[in-house]
Amino acid sequence: MRVISLVAIFMAASVAVAAPAFAADSITGRWYTKDKRALVTIAPCGATLCGKISRLLEPTKSGVTTDVNNPDPALKKRKLVGLPILSDFVADGSKWRGKIYDPNTGKTYRSIVTATSGGKLNVEGCVAMFCQTQIWTQAK
Repeated sequence: MRVISLVAIFMAASVAVAAPAFAADSITGRWYTKDKRALVTIAPCGATLCGKISRLLEPTKSGVTTDVNNPDPALKKRKLVGLPILSDFVADGSKWRGKIYDPNTGKTYRSIVTATSGGKLNVEGCVAMFCQTQIWTQAK
């Protein structure tokens, strides 16, 4: 009986040692979107991270400043400034996984965000196995 419990303890300890030593780099802070049209602030939202549009740096092409493309009629009048576009991000190894909302299309996608050197974020939006990547730049 005692041998089994020692084996179980040894196996649990070896699994803990074998766990990856990678920790996702922090993605919190203020980031310019790829086209520098908006500033997004990423911060904790409960147990996860989320990102909201903090400021529009360039007017939208249509001049509209609300979430007019949202499929939910009740949300179409939300202002773009303050709009959550990143949600439910949790660390997964060296990456962060969550969802990204595109106010230009009104669609939400699965997303992977990775901090890279030089104050950059790789921001991916994915449908099935197809992903599109944008590079965001850290605001100073």
